[in-house]
Amino acid sequence: MRTAYLYTMSKLLKLAEIESPIGTLTAGFTEDGLALLSFYSLDTVKIPTGLSELEVAHTRAALHEQLKTELDAYFAGTLTEFSLPVDLYGTEFQKKVWKALLKVPFGTTRSYKEQSIYFGDVKAIRAVATANGANPIAIVVPCHRIVGSDQSLTGYSGGLERKQFLLELESYQTRLNL
Repeated sequence: MRTAYLYTMSKLLKLAEIESPIGTLTAGFTEDGLALLSFYSLDTVKIPTGLSELEVAHTRAALHEQLKTELDAYFAGTLTEFSLPVDLYGTEFQKKVWKALLKVPFGTTRSYKEQSIYFGDVKAIRAVATANGANPIAIVVPCHRIVGSDQSLTGYSGGLERKQFLLELESYQTRLNL
């Protein structure tokens, strides 16, 4: 496991790599929770706007261990909902969209249109889709559960192969538990 610290003036974000069945993930932690889970390596991770301006004095190693434990359980099929605290950084609109993603049940999908309706404005479908695509916390904030109106897999920062893997994993576990 590699770790790094991102400093901007007196501010700190702890970054750590975590191995998973779909490749190495880079996690970013603040003292308040998980702020980043990316498919990019530690060397090439893209820090979302706002994260580089965090005022964080330290981070808790317990969050890193909790994420590893919960991801292991998720990929093993024994976890359907993450309890790890998240620390969302984005515009107010983006944060509302990401919080709505947290309500999409494990093993289910919604279309971008359905997500816009759930969000409260069917006319905001493009804005909701754009915010969904800017989600900095993969898997834990389940943007992979949003699909095209015809159930086609569209847009995913980790690649459509990973999106398909995650949806099949959740679908399989849901069928097993019926």
